[in-house]
Amino acid sequence: MNMLHPNILVLKEGTENNKGKEQIISNIEACQSVVEIIKSTLGPRGLDKMICGENTSTVSNDGATIIKLLDINHPAAKSLAEVAKSQDNEVGDGTTSVMIFAGELLKEAKQFIEDGMSPQVIINGFWKALCFARDRLKEVAKPIKDSDEKTKKEMLIKCAETALNSKLIANNKTFFSEMIVKAVEKLEGYMDKDLIGIKHVTGGSVTDSFLVEGVAFSKSFSYAGFEQQPKRIENPKIIILNVELELKAEKDNAEIRIENPEDYQKLIDAEWKIITEKLDNIVKSGAKVVLSKLVIGDLATQFFAEKGVFCAGRVKDEDIKRIAKATGALLLHSCNKIEERALGTCGLFEEKQVGDERYNIFSQCPETKTVTIVLRGGAQQFIEESERSINDAVMVVRRATKAESIVPGGGAIEMELSKFVREQGMKISGKQQLVVMGFAKALEVIPKTLAANSGFDSVDIINKLRQKHATNDADGQNYGVNCFEGGIIDTYKAFVWEPTILKSNVLAAATEACCTILSVDQTVKNPKSDQAQQDERKRALQRAQKAKQKAAASVPKK
Repeated sequence: MNMLHPNILVLKEGTENNKGKEQIISNIEACQSVVEIIKSTLGPRGLDKMICGENTSTVSNDGATIIKLLDINHPAAKSLAEVAKSQDNEVGDGTTSVMIFAGELLKEAKQFIEDGMSPQVIINGFWKALCFARDRLKEVAKPIKDSDEKTKKEMLIKCAETALNSKLIANNKTFFSEMIVKAVEKLEGYMDKDLIGIKHVTGGSVTDSFLVEGVAFSKSFSYAGFEQQPKRIENPKIIILNVELELKAEKDNAEIRIENPEDYQKLIDAEWKIITEKLDNIVKSGAKVVLSKLVIGDLATQFFAEKGVFCAGRVKDEDIKRIAKATGALLLHSCNKIEERALGTCGLFEEKQVGDERYNIFSQCPETKTVTIVLRGGAQQFIEESERSINDAVMVVRRATKAESIVPGGGAIEMELSKFVREQGMKISGKQQLVVMGFAKALEVIPKTLAANSGFDSVDIINKLRQKHATNDADGQNYGVNCFEGGIIDTYKAFVWEPTILKSNVLAAATEACCTILSVDQTVKNPKSDQAQQDERKRALQRAQKAKQKAAASVPKK
C-alpha cells in the first residue's frame, strides 16, 4: 500500500508556503509597518494623514478612517486592521490606541520569539497580564452611576471634550460637546446612532453649526408651483407616503392599440381621475405637510399649493425614518382610507435658508427621539472630518451614558496599570514573568507616544510619571501627560476623562489581535490564476515602460 509521507504537503505548483519562526516575525513586522503609519496621529497634538485615491483625497487623523482607506494586502496586517474596525463599531473611539498598543505588544513578543520562546507561552502570559490590568481598571475607576443629573451631564460633556481633544474641531470642543450630549439625551433607551442625522452645508464658520431637536433635510427636487406653497406651518398634520403622485406617460406603462380618438380620451380621463382621487384623499385627511419617498410631480405640487399644503417628494429613506420617529407618522403605501392615527405632527414646520441651501425643518416634535446636527464649514473636506470627529464623540457619550464609571485619560490609567501589572509580574516565576513584564512595558507606549507627538521629551515625562505613580498616593494614580504645556498633570482634576468601558475594550481588543497574530506560524498562499498572472505581467511591463520614459526624459540634451 502506497502512503504519502505525513510531513509532505501536496500543493499546486506556484503555491507559497512559509512557516516557522521566520513567518511569525514577518507577520509582526508587517503589522508594525501599519502601526507606524497612524502612530503620529495619537493625542491632541497628533498630525493628520492625507490618503489619496484615484479621484479623491481624504485628510484625517481618525484611526478608523485611515485604516479603512489604506489598501492593506498583507493578511496579518489585515487582521490587525479588522480588530481596529471592530473597536470603532463597538465603542466608536480608541482605534488608534488599539493599533498602537497591539503594535507594542507585538514588538515585545518579537524579542521573545527571537530568543526561542514558544508563542504559546507568550500568549498565555499576555492573557494573564490582561486579567491583572482589567482587575486594576475596575478598582481605580471613578463611579458616576449614583451622581445627580447635573453632575452626570457635566461628566458626559468632559468625556466628549476628551474625545474631541485630538480632532480637527478641538478648538471648539466645548461648543460641540454640549451639542453632542444634548443630542444623545434625546435618543431612546437603545440609543440608535442613526437617529442622529448629520447634514453638511458648505460656507460660514464652524460655530454656525446648530442642533435641531427634530428633523432637518435639504429641499428636494421641486416642480412648478413649489414657491406658492406655505413655508411656515404651526402644529401641522404630517403624512408620509411611499406613493408616486405624478401623471405617467402611456409609453412608460404599456402599448395600447385603439381605433378611435374617444377611447384615447377615456384613458386620459381615467388617469386624471386616479391621481385626483389620491390628492383629494390626502387633503381630506387634514394633512398640511405631505412627504413621499417617490416623485411628487408638477400637477400634485400645484394642487397642494392651491390648498395651502406643503409637499416634498424624493425624500431620502433615512430622513423618512427619522421623521416617522419624531412626529409619530406611519409610512403609507396607499392613499385610500387614510386614518387619523397614521398622521404625525410637530410644533413647527418651516423652510429656512442655511448657507446657499434651503432646509425643511421639523421642530418641537411631541416624540423627539431623533435630532439633526447641521454642520457648517469653509470646505467640504473640513466638514467631512468634523463629522467623523463628532461621530467618535457621540459613540463615547453613548457608552458613557450606559457606563457606571470613568477613568482619567492622558496616559494616566495606562501608567497606573503598567505599575500594577509589573508588581504582579514579580510574584510569578518562570518565563511568564518576562512576558507579563513585557505587557507592563507595552502599556507605557500610550503616554510615551502622547508626549512625543506633543513635541516633548518622552523619556523625561515617562520617568516623572513612573515616579509619581510609584508613590501609591490616591492622587498620584491620576497623573498623565500634559500635552499642551509639557510635563505631567492630574488629568482627573483637569477633566480629561474617558469611559472605563472604552479603556477595557482597548486592552482586550489589542491583546486579542496580538495573540491571534502570534498563533499563526504558517501562511499558505494559493497560486494566482493564469489570467491574474498575465494581468500582473502586463502591469509590470507598463511600470517598466513608464520608468524607462521617465529616465529618458531626465537625460539632459546636448
